[in-house]
Amino acid sequence: MEIKPIAYIKTDFKTKFGIPRQSGRVKSCIGTVVFEKEYRSPDYIKGISEFSHLWLLFDFSEAHKEDLSPTVRPPRLGGNKKVGVFASRSPFRPNFIGISSVALIGTECSKEYGTVLKVTGADLLDGTPIYDIKPYVSYTDSHPDAVCSYADIHKDYKLKVVFLNGCENCLGDYELKILTECLADDPRPSYQEDGKTYGMEMFGKDISFSVKGDTLTVSEIKH
Repeated sequence: MEIKPIAYIKTDFKTKFGIPRQSGRVKSCIGTVVFEKEYRSPDYIKGISEFSHLWLLFDFSEAHKEDLSPTVRPPRLGGNKKVGVFASRSPFRPNFIGISSVALIGTECSKEYGTVLKVTGADLLDGTPIYDIKPYVSYTDSHPDAVCSYADIHKDYKLKVVFLNGCENCLGDYELKILTECLADDPRPSYQEDGKTYGMEMFGKDISFSVKGDTLTVSEIKH
């Protein structure tokens, strides 16, 4: 079976570092799903606006590699414990396929791209190929009593974000909101180290930050 993208998504995440760990963690981030030319007929999405949420099946396009391991180190376990790749949402998988649950704001008609979907809560790199789109159906897709192993331990984990010397003033309101939500979710790698200065890129700016305890401090934002 040959599988090929039916769309791609445009987001504010231009680099992998700093992307939310799961969909819905940064609810304010707006993404645009742009269909490939052969799927731009409005018939393909007829009735989609009657759903509030969608599933996006996508390609971990920047994670492809030949040598795969059967185990991974989930970041929320501090990088110290291994689990099987099929017991994780790691991008390093045999087929590099991911899923993302997003909220549908609505559709827009674009002169350049035809009808596009506006969504929030996506955890995808800008330009990520989309393989399929399916409606989210609450009575079958939602399981409030589900047991989620190590993922349950940190589901409410958030850092307090502090900006030094007014460095956040170079950002607009939307940019500041997105950045704060991303940083609160702790973008550091598995082997987290308090006191170390990390850097990430968003909105064409370099953001320097460090973490101590439950507080993340942004020390500098520069072009």
